[in-house]
Amino acid sequence: MKDNVFIDARVAARGTDELAGHRYTTAEIVKRIWQEHLRPHKALLACGAVAMLLTAATTGAIPFVIQRTADEIFVNKNADVVLYITIAIVVITVVKAISEYVADVTVGYLGHRFIADLRLQMFNKLAEADLSWIQTVHSGRILSGFLNDATLIRATASRTIVTLFENAFKVVILVGSMFYMAPRLSMLMLIFMPFAWFMLSRQRRKMRKSTTKSLQETGDLSALVTQTLQGMRVVRAYKQEAQEEQRASLAINRALEFTMRGMRARALSSPAMELIVGLGFAAAVYVAGIHGVRGEATLGHFMGFTTAALLIYGPLKSLATLQTQLQEGVAAASRVFGIVDRESKLVEAANAKPLELTEGKVEFRDVGFYYDPENVVLEGVTLTVPPGKTVALVGPSGSGKSTLVNLALRFFDPQEGAVLIDGQDIKDVTVSSLRDAIGLVTQDPVLFDDTIRANIAYGAKPLVEEEVVAAAKAAAAHDFIVGLPRGYDTRVGEAGTLLSGGERQRIAIARAIYKDAPILMLDEPTSSLDSESEAKVQAALEKLMQGRSVLMIAHRLSTVKKADLICVLDKGRIVETGRHDELVSRGGLYTRLHRTQFGIAGALEQASADEAAAVPVPGE
Repeated sequence: MKDNVFIDARVAARGTDELAGHRYTTAEIVKRIWQEHLRPHKALLACGAVAMLLTAATTGAIPFVIQRTADEIFVNKNADVVLYITIAIVVITVVKAISEYVADVTVGYLGHRFIADLRLQMFNKLAEADLSWIQTVHSGRILSGFLNDATLIRATASRTIVTLFENAFKVVILVGSMFYMAPRLSMLMLIFMPFAWFMLSRQRRKMRKSTTKSLQETGDLSALVTQTLQGMRVVRAYKQEAQEEQRASLAINRALEFTMRGMRARALSSPAMELIVGLGFAAAVYVAGIHGVRGEATLGHFMGFTTAALLIYGPLKSLATLQTQLQEGVAAASRVFGIVDRESKLVEAANAKPLELTEGKVEFRDVGFYYDPENVVLEGVTLTVPPGKTVALVGPSGSGKSTLVNLALRFFDPQEGAVLIDGQDIKDVTVSSLRDAIGLVTQDPVLFDDTIRANIAYGAKPLVEEEVVAAAKAAAAHDFIVGLPRGYDTRVGEAGTLLSGGERQRIAIARAIYKDAPILMLDEPTSSLDSESEAKVQAALEKLMQGRSVLMIAHRLSTVKKADLICVLDKGRIVETGRHDELVSRGGLYTRLHRTQFGIAGALEQASADEAAAVPVPGE
């Protein structure tokens, strides 16, 4: 990408922000930060304000010390005041140093405390957010919100606090000093300030827009890095390193362009302010020089005024550029608050009661579900899982099997019909008690980067070593666990990558056994395993399923032969029900699925036999 240092790249554009929700105004953001995150720490904020006031007061005292020094020592040659002025300088310096330290630490803590609270809010919201939304946003973009956006908010909040308090105090005190020493010169210098404020306010909208786009691009880059790391084997196997590097280069350069747009807007504020203040100062010096030549002003008053004018430049510039600085935080806060304020569609009833389990009977009554009206996933599904029985769901991909499991766990709510457990609509019971009653084993077992022991006991009752070992033995996992270097204290790595697929699955089954829930959901738990691992996992599953109500999804029909009932789904409807032998003999969809799987296997065996027979035998 061609360097664009001083002008915007015309080709760089960006769509809507997928993390931001409501369009927040600057006033809304500032008011919310104050009410939710700063006002609860009023005592600490007051302490910081006092420290900033002392810093401003000691700064404002400097011009008077300079004025007294010039007039009494260098002009009037008064030796008696030398000691007093020296002591005054020491006192001013000590008080200023202590107050600056207190102010910096206080503001720093408030900023970091604010971001810690905000990140907790974000994490809590994500933990409870609808899966339908979570699945549409890349994890890298959400991670970018946690890190980059939140950090930018903290930096902006800290700068804003300092600007509003310390610099405002300094400006007031220094302006007072200037008017005390030279009111006409002060008016002449400050008359230029409205022009500077007007120039800087024009940069506000550009600053917010460019910061928002930069944060979006940073989120894209985070998503790309996460995706590349997860798929590194595929990237290298297909020789796509150059392609991924090109995508990274594009994302990084686009982020650079939007960052530079904001930087140009921010950088313009400093020279603009310097130009305006410099013109005012030049005019003041010209007038002061004329008055000095005429003997109408003393050297001390001129030096005190000049010192105050020079000292006021920094805080005045900070106040004037507050609008552009604030827009960075507003842009980031819009994205973060977009996550925090996102309302969950799955809401627990106000009068929800704990689930009362008696048998473990699961019912789907005329259930209909869709993500949008034109994409119907389930339609009129009625199904019962009797207590202690196993019901298997089979059918083509996209027929709605996994959706039934998600509805039973209340990850989603059906638009039509109801899901009941022991006659109780799961919408009327607490989510916690519902999920306590259900164990889940998925096709891709989810393990956390912790010890095997912690993964087995995850989310269940308090950890009991003997029960953890018993669960591992029941899942046929104990033998390989004790063979690891640290046994049950072995960490499994990110997503369990330090274990094989079969080992991960058996740990997941051990977790379900340890939870000991009366209802069990199995979402294709053996579909991605080799034959040897599948046999071990299947044996563990049979132990787990004993005495439990089981709803099982399976693509391999060999795993559902022993099911008490098989339901065949197609296009969101149940088209067949029965046991394995009965369904095979009907000649329907299940028969076709069975012939497809087992017919291919038979054809391969026959082809191998024919190929072997076709090989000529030596000597014939």
